[in-house]
Amino acid sequence: MRALSADMIKLTRLNGDQFVLNAELIRFVERRPDTYITLTTDDRLVVQESLEEVVERSIEYSRRIRRGLTA
Repeated sequence: MRALSADMIKLTRLNGDQFVLNAELIRFVERRPDTYITLTTDDRLVVQESLEEVVERSIEYSRRIRRGLTA
């Protein structure tokens, strides 16, 4: 699970189920009013987190990758 957290961001579906997503697959994030995430595969996810939370988690993911951390 440790390596998983370094490569992924944890999110929550509208039904409360948690999942992890590879942040590098995110094409864009929209608020309409739910938060929609469109992936590079053209799949679309709807999550409980706000647009700002998804962006912040993606930024943190990028920082961890640039630093070369695996934790």
